[in-house]
Amino acid sequence: MNGFDWNAARDALPLVLEGFEVTLLATVLGTLVAAVLGLAIAVAGRAPSRFVTAPVRTVMEFIRSTPLLVQLVGAAAVFTSVEPLVIGIVVLGIHYAMYTSEVYRAGIDGVPKGQWEACRALSLTPRRTWQAVILPQAVRNVLPALGNYAISMFKETPFLAVITVQEMVFEARKYGADHFAYTEAFTLAGLVFLVASYPTSLLMRKLEKRLGH
Repeated sequence: MNGFDWNAARDALPLVLEGFEVTLLATVLGTLVAAVLGLAIAVAGRAPSRFVTAPVRTVMEFIRSTPLLVQLVGAAAVFTSVEPLVIGIVVLGIHYAMYTSEVYRAGIDGVPKGQWEACRALSLTPRRTWQAVILPQAVRNVLPALGNYAISMFKETPFLAVITVQEMVFEARKYGADHFAYTEAFTLAGLVFLVASYPTSLLMRKLEKRLGH
């Protein structure tokens, strides 16, 4: 590659990989928050009372209608005493929970009506119905979609740099500024994103095909 400094790339690699650890941590924990909170929102959305469903819907629409970048900056401005990484994980998790809740909702709606009727015929409690019958089927059907959202979150972690989280792109930009080697540092960061996300995307496609049969 003409003009590409391989020595600079070699020197930048440790910093980029160090940032990758932060990126991966934010993705894993953010995905856990999104998965758990999204499920809770999906279940709450089926509550019979509008006093529950109306506020949930309002919050969902607000978060889905505002950019992730604005949410990060706003949260960092309000919670100044909280570590930026914690803020980033929570904001990512809440942001994506609004989308995973719709995935769960579709999975729950996809459970055959006969399953609900059978639970009522057996006099199962609502809690037992959800835990033993509905959720196991719903979650199984939506696993590929949840995986795809996890990949999307991984690719949006560079937004965390605006609140000084030292993730991979933050480290690449810092190295580029210090050594005037932006091309090498950002190329490495892009390659790491590709190597980490592409095989995962293929795995999600394979899982989706398997569950579709």
